[in-house]
Amino acid sequence: MVKKAINTVYTMWLREMIRFERSKTRIIGALATPLFFLVILGTGFSSVFQFRGGGTVNIGFFAPGFIGMTILFSSLLGGVSIIWDREFGFLKEILIAPVSRFFVALGKAIGGVTTAMIQGVLIMVIAWFIGVKYESLIGVLAAVVVMFLSGIGFMGLGIALASKIDSHEGFQMVMSFLTMPLVLLSGTFFPISRLPGWLSVLVYLNPLTYGVEALRWYLLGSSTVPIEHSIGVLVLFALAMITLGGKLFGKMRI
Repeated sequence: MVKKAINTVYTMWLREMIRFERSKTRIIGALATPLFFLVILGTGFSSVFQFRGGGTVNIGFFAPGFIGMTILFSSLLGGVSIIWDREFGFLKEILIAPVSRFFVALGKAIGGVTTAMIQGVLIMVIAWFIGVKYESLIGVLAAVVVMFLSGIGFMGLGIALASKIDSHEGFQMVMSFLTMPLVLLSGTFFPISRLPGWLSVLVYLNPLTYGVEALRWYLLGSSTVPIEHSIGVLVLFALAMITLGGKLFGKMRI
């Protein structure tokens, strides 16, 4: 039973890796927006804005947010593969096999998160090349773990949404509705320490906030949210979303 579950997860993971390797446009598309923000907006903001109370806005402040943005986009977009697989009959062939649907969903989730982490690491490397200074190698490795936790949560959310949405158009509409508020309310573009009360509530309800703050802590050495709180929220979010995604995927009609 355990061996069958492991083989199922590995097979689905490997399929996502092969699909990712063959989809060059997907890689470019997922990197384009965060890279644009990092190079153009990050450089522009750092040259004209200052923090309240003094101090210039360094481009390094934006890098964790843009890495988090990459993880968010790539993980949620992983849900599209479920719609494609359902449309072309692949899911029907897989789901009639004597294996748990949960492990099929888990394999797809881990595959999607792996591709998201690859893209997040690429953004992290590019940021280093254009002048962002990281605290330590250990911090960089810890940031990769944060990418995984954040990615598995949003991938689970993507699977849950794709299990309930029948069309690509509908999924893209929901994606557009979710991603921009999540990014804008994550502290990517501004510090979250001195916000109005109503805005602070929205920011602290946003799971991406804790991913960005954890990345900022490990990569730059400082954050507004205590690191133990950020990690705790990310772990709970990942567990909740992968459980929800697995349950809805298991009930999905094909």
